[in-house]
Amino acid sequence: MAHDEEVDLETTIGEDSLRHSEKVSEELLQKIQEDASPFRMLTGDRPTGKLHLGHYFGSLKNRVELQKAGVETWLVVADYQVITDRDAVGEIRDRVYGLVTDYLSVGIDPEKAVIFPHSQIPELNELVIPFLSIVTDSELRRNPTVKAELDASGNRPMSGLLLTYPVHQAADILFCKANVVPVGKDQLPHLEQARVIAQRFNKRYGRPKGQKHPIFPRPQALLSEAPSVLGLDGQKMSKSRHNTIELAMTADETAARLKKAVTDSERTITYDPVNRPEVANLVQLTALSTGRDPHEIAGEIGDGGAGTLKKVATEAINEMLAPIRERRAEIEANQDFVRDVLRTGIEKANEQARETAREVHEALQMQYF
Repeated sequence: MAHDEEVDLETTIGEDSLRHSEKVSEELLQKIQEDASPFRMLTGDRPTGKLHLGHYFGSLKNRVELQKAGVETWLVVADYQVITDRDAVGEIRDRVYGLVTDYLSVGIDPEKAVIFPHSQIPELNELVIPFLSIVTDSELRRNPTVKAELDASGNRPMSGLLLTYPVHQAADILFCKANVVPVGKDQLPHLEQARVIAQRFNKRYGRPKGQKHPIFPRPQALLSEAPSVLGLDGQKMSKSRHNTIELAMTADETAARLKKAVTDSERTITYDPVNRPEVANLVQLTALSTGRDPHEIAGEIGDGGAGTLKKVATEAINEMLAPIRERRAEIEANQDFVRDVLRTGIEKANEQARETAREVHEALQMQYF
């Protein structure tokens, strides 16, 4: 590390840095709209439970839109990362299949996407070793996301896997040469770590002989514009809080959850996220489900009270989810299809990972025959 300056990733969430990231993201989106062919997107999820409306409006819907725009789509099921902050994996196989089922049901085209669990890609995980040589312990400990994950775990002793979580995520991004990563603002430090690793590796080890470009592109953040969606209890929407509307729920289950949603005692419905967050959240979910303005929806409900709001929200959400549920039922009835999607994705990811590993070994002068 003598030749590389340490970076403080906390600066990536500072006000000036955020404004810069937003500007870069806007320019990137414009380029994608003009010609999506040069772009490869990597994104994904940990299989820790069922996906819900927060996931859908926060990322899944945007992934589908980017794929339809022509962006090459790679989706990682981060199964190894399940054990960064927990002692057991649970029903990991069922969760992975459920996650892929959700991807397909919301509209991800398996003919145009590479979907894979990273535990099945040996050369991807091998990248963590050389990557660890170009980051420092102090950099990782200062990473805001690592600190947040540690706080969320109840300050249990930090595992080596949790400490190196950003490096593993960098391997997920860089092994497939992704140059676009959709993220929320709170995930910028993770992506900046991947950008730093790519830059340092390219600078230190150069490029394979006869190759015009460095091995690793520096991926750019495509910031999500989706508004934050609260859970039905007014807290952060979270699988562990049981305050979600899961994509796998039936219409009746959705109605039952929404009937118990927290509101307030005022009868007149307004859209006021600051002073009436619980009511505003139901209005916003209705707006997101219908593509309408939340103020307009609140005005139409008027003094109809919480009962009318919940009824309107239930109808809007169930109508929006109806085609997703229909596709999900078809896919659930054909798990061989999900298995084939995974098998194909694993094969394609391994092919790419082997090629990247070959380039890395050449750059490291670790080819012996």
